[in-house]
Amino acid sequence: MTDDIKRIVFNQETEEDRVISLSLRPEKLVDFVGQKELVENLQVALQAARQRKEPLEHMLFSGPPGLGKTSLANIIANEMNARITVTSGPAIERAGDFIGILTNLEHGDILFIDEIHRLSKTVEEFLYPAMESFKIDFIVDKGPYAKTINFNLKPFTLIGATTRSGLLASPLRDRFGIFYHLDFYEVKDLAQIIENSARKLGVDLEKEAALEIARRSRGTPRIANRLLRRVRDYAQVNANKEKITPSLAQTALERLRIDSAGLDELDRKILQVIHKHYKGGPVGVEALAATLNEEVDTIVDVVEPFLLKSGFLKRTARGRELTEMAISHIKSRPSTQNAVLSTES
Repeated sequence: MTDDIKRIVFNQETEEDRVISLSLRPEKLVDFVGQKELVENLQVALQAARQRKEPLEHMLFSGPPGLGKTSLANIIANEMNARITVTSGPAIERAGDFIGILTNLEHGDILFIDEIHRLSKTVEEFLYPAMESFKIDFIVDKGPYAKTINFNLKPFTLIGATTRSGLLASPLRDRFGIFYHLDFYEVKDLAQIIENSARKLGVDLEKEAALEIARRSRGTPRIANRLLRRVRDYAQVNANKEKITPSLAQTALERLRIDSAGLDELDRKILQVIHKHYKGGPVGVEALAATLNEEVDTIVDVVEPFLLKSGFLKRTARGRELTEMAISHIKSRPSTQNAVLSTES
């Protein structure tokens, strides 16, 4: 399987996604599609904060990549008429850099930290008093020459985003006042997102074609918008069509090797390995990753969540097991049964 094929349904953000998302991202909460309960609760929190004329409490978004955590952070900034500073856990390497970010925040500003579970322990220690009392104590020099510099910060809102909430340290997790978990989207919500994006991109798309793309988008808006762009490319170059029909969308997605359930080559290969090599499971994720020559994190963060949610895979105390649905799906695609893994050679 080529990297190009894998990248189509990879839920990590690409450079193309970043550029396109600026024009497709909703600006107000009322325009945000899906996550209904979360949106309703967030509306209450926003209205209450505006009425009190106070910054929002610190907020943590958790869930798989591509579900709208960054979009929601930007929407909150717009709704609160606040400036937002965006960074990520891996990007903050030194405590001095982080202090610079914090001291530049104005009253009511929002600091959004993506992948907050990947903050270094040193930086994380500075975050605790900053979140709790809006203060930082920075020690310079060592031994008898050591002295403490105190920084008083203006009240701000920290919005953290994580795909691995279990990796957050308890002291950090406890300092968030509001917790929201984003789950995979329903097909009808994804279809609405695709229709909205098509209008913004100037793509003529039939309603049933939007549903066809939505069904193969792994419950993820980022992937849905990416597939829409690839179907648009196919319609323009291969089919020479101005309007995207359901059959055209189906043909384009099959050419990308994305099946009716939204599974790509890597998904199917994982199911086949468990079926053929491990007789349906159970199998440990480390053994599975070694057989596939893939990173454990790729399987755990990128592939597994959708397979578990869709009912193709289940976790047990002894490892991963296929469900009857997964076995039926494998057998329904005879063309994939002849695929020979490099590990079998």
